[in-house]
Amino acid sequence: MIRLFKHYIPYAVLLLGLVDFAMLLAAAEAGWRIRLWQIDALAEPVWTRLPQLASFAVALECALIAVGAYGDEALQSLRFAAARLLVAVSLGVILISLMFFLFPELTLWRSNSAYAMGLSIALLILVRALFGRLLGSDTFKRRVLVLGAGARASRIMALANGARAGFVVVGFVAMNEGPQRVPQAIDRRDIESLGDHVVALGASEVVLALDERRNALPFKDLLRIKTTGVHVNEISTFLERETGRVDLDSTNPSWLIFSDGFSAGRRLSSIAKRGFDLVASLLLLVIAAPVIAVTAVLVKLESKGPAFFRQTRVGLYGENFSIPKLRSMRQDAEAPGKAVWAEKNDPRITRVGRVIRKLRIDELPQVWSVLRGEMSFVGPRPERPQFVAELEKSLSFYAERHMVKPGITGWAQINYPYGASLEDARHKLEYGLYYAKNYTPFLDTLILLQTVRVLIWPEGAR
Repeated sequence: MIRLFKHYIPYAVLLLGLVDFAMLLAAAEAGWRIRLWQIDALAEPVWTRLPQLASFAVALECALIAVGAYGDEALQSLRFAAARLLVAVSLGVILISLMFFLFPELTLWRSNSAYAMGLSIALLILVRALFGRLLGSDTFKRRVLVLGAGARASRIMALANGARAGFVVVGFVAMNEGPQRVPQAIDRRDIESLGDHVVALGASEVVLALDERRNALPFKDLLRIKTTGVHVNEISTFLERETGRVDLDSTNPSWLIFSDGFSAGRRLSSIAKRGFDLVASLLLLVIAAPVIAVTAVLVKLESKGPAFFRQTRVGLYGENFSIPKLRSMRQDAEAPGKAVWAEKNDPRITRVGRVIRKLRIDELPQVWSVLRGEMSFVGPRPERPQFVAELEKSLSFYAERHMVKPGITGWAQINYPYGASLEDARHKLEYGLYYAKNYTPFLDTLILLQTVRVLIWPEGAR
């Protein structure tokens, strides 16, 4: 993987994205020339229309990211990829139409865009048909040697066997750190030189995955490996990179303190984030006002009680605040003072409520909290104080998620389905900590784009 603006991106995905962008530029140029040929006009030098070509390619590339065209399934299945590409191009039509309305001089003519769209679909599918298997194969995966053969090493083995693995394990070395859980591991005492062993296996990375470090940390071996030019990683950093979350089972306070993240460039990023929140929340409130009003009437007609209600949530630095929501449950859904997680097929949800929860319409009034500065568009979802009190007792580092402003959408929301259990809360915390640790405007942009995928395919909504 490559780390771009503090966020890890697989080499295969980055390469495919660059190739796609080049194909989109080529499709835009071809669409332009086809139209000129139809009207019997001569084409000016290509640099005279670079802004128009770039606006087309950027709009379509954003749409590809938004619909999940670079996800694991899209890399492994041509049929799945083709379906996502068609949705992406449809979304791209909307984006380009909006750009044409706002900045007509920076966009292609409508006839050019039509030709370019058709060519884009053909070229993008062709790229995946030709290189799809290569991108999903072991060619772009790192070759990893694991030092350890216990429970932590077995977790890496399970991760490597999964469909989403971005690496292959070329071997395990038992370091005499406790019970052995990986039967194929080679005993360190049977290896004359660990540095030579790493080179012989062609490993590009060594991961330290010891269950017990006391009297087992191989400093000389690690130094020898490092000096051969092979990258050496600790398991917590390795799992963070591979899973996109902070693994609570392997993380300790010292790793959080000394690892990269949490502070670099945070002040400037926060200013940019607040500026975006102000502008976007004002625009969205104006656009969404009719939808909120109509939904409020439908909620009121179906069941007794107010259309809107407020809930107390825990925000930045653990401070409580109230968020407005459209009511999606019966008025008597909870006993006074008792918070209850929503369940699958929860009988408390009304018919209108089931629809608006699927479409996330019940969350729209929270834009007011964004405008007030209590929330952001992107950040960990704020929980209710009763849940927070319970989760802080059960989950390590839970309070650290409150070091960033809560959001309407977040890293956990696009990577993990809706959850209403302690185990679900644990996974969401791992994603929340990753976001708090690696936050940049770039990551915010990725989350906002991929929220579109969650809205189109709302598998996790309850």
